[in-house]
Amino acid sequence: MQIVETQLLDRLGIGSNVKVWLDLSPAELYEHALRHGEANLVSSGALVAETGQHTGRSPKDKFLVGEPDTEGDIWWAGNQRISPDSFNRLLDKMGDFCAGHEVYVQNLYACADPARRLKVQIITELAWHSLFAQNLFIRPELAERTNFKPDFTVMSLPSVRADPAADGTRSETFVLLSFAKRMVLIGGTSYAGEIKKSIFTVLNYLMPKSGVMPMHCSANYSKATSDAALFFGLSGTGKTTLSSDSTRTLVGDDEHGWSDGGIFNFEGGCYAKTIRISPVAEPEIYAATNRFGTILENVAFDPDTRLPDFDSDEKTENTRAAYPITFIPSVDVTGRAEHPTEVLFLSADAFGVLPPVSRLEGEQIKYFFLCGYTAKVAGTERGVTEPEPTFSTCFAAPFLVLPPDSYAELLLDRVRRHGTTVWMLNTGWIGGAYGVGQRISIAHTRAIVRAIVEGKLDGVTRHTEPVFGLQIPDVVPEVPRKILDPRVAWPDPDAYDLQAEKLRSMFDEYYRIFREQGAAAG
Repeated sequence: MQIVETQLLDRLGIGSNVKVWLDLSPAELYEHALRHGEANLVSSGALVAETGQHTGRSPKDKFLVGEPDTEGDIWWAGNQRISPDSFNRLLDKMGDFCAGHEVYVQNLYACADPARRLKVQIITELAWHSLFAQNLFIRPELAERTNFKPDFTVMSLPSVRADPAADGTRSETFVLLSFAKRMVLIGGTSYAGEIKKSIFTVLNYLMPKSGVMPMHCSANYSKATSDAALFFGLSGTGKTTLSSDSTRTLVGDDEHGWSDGGIFNFEGGCYAKTIRISPVAEPEIYAATNRFGTILENVAFDPDTRLPDFDSDEKTENTRAAYPITFIPSVDVTGRAEHPTEVLFLSADAFGVLPPVSRLEGEQIKYFFLCGYTAKVAGTERGVTEPEPTFSTCFAAPFLVLPPDSYAELLLDRVRRHGTTVWMLNTGWIGGAYGVGQRISIAHTRAIVRAIVEGKLDGVTRHTEPVFGLQIPDVVPEVPRKILDPRVAWPDPDAYDLQAEKLRSMFDEYYRIFREQGAAAG
């Protein structure tokens, strides 16, 4: 498709006759990215791009615009406010950039349910960002892209930087969301995940207004019975890995809605972590990562052979692959499924305290959902020398717009209405904390998941552990009984008790502060 002189962006107030590359194909975007030195081609056919200083999201640089129609709804204890004047100044800067540069535009959809569909226009400075957007969102048919009128617009221009003193930002980097203008502005960062997560933030506001629960989770269903399962978890807990199972059909790997009609994917692609990815443990994701059309972020490669090195953390631990969901063979291209029969909360507990599997009931569901726990291990981040707890409310704190209790109540309502069973899985350490115990094997975790989704734990006797009151199944097929109870798995039960009380106090302290901040924000 040729570049066009267009008034496409005139509605944004940034001038007419902007030079736009509109809805380019993957091959065309490859050519542009390579020609402009934005990325490199590796032996697998994937495109490798580096994101520079920012190898992850910048949550401290994200702001919601304070506006009369939405200000009273927003959870300000968890979000930063910026003025409409600051937003408009930065929009003007972006307009000036567009007037002097060619930009890429993709007209796309979010939400696989046609009744909930959001038309999204993504405007980018970089060709590989345009391909990233095309991979992660849902691409309309050609006829649907004619006279496309977006419901929301995202502008991602890394070269545009804020002046904190004049623009009211924290740094030169900014992610600004205005519900009144129905726009997101992203500048000062090349990390493409900001594009994807900005629309997830938008949906976390819009979906509850129409009776849909937005969820940071993966989802799949049984090929035999169509029973669906949801996997909630923070980065590194196995959410993507465990939901990509050749015996089940994948709905999506990261963002979903739960409506009165069932569940549906918000996206049309996957954004998988690739650090130390294995063709044995994760064959479907590995295959999708190594093919034409996939974007690899910050993955090292040999400059001569062009072989990618997925074991290298030279640039970051947060190496990623962005690819269309159709690259996974066992996927439902409709992105929809029935109401889930199972919900799984995943935590990689580096303290070695939580059991590999436990059943949650009633208020436990709300408590652990609002805590959204996992743990960082020593060596994964600078300055982390021993396990550190990480709590993210609803497993999605950076993307929540409304008060967290509203999402928790939506979950409890759906779980009760549809008889959904809720489980918590520890995909982290057993027999001791990180450095002493061992990581629970992926084979055992997969066996636990298989037992849950196939109903093999229904009716199995359980016992209650004393610290969190969790109900632990006494038997799980194909899983050694000695690892099911973490206290039994530790060589020193007294040491376990001290560690368990320590972790419980961390949970309670987080929950107390979370409640106090919510009350203060008010």
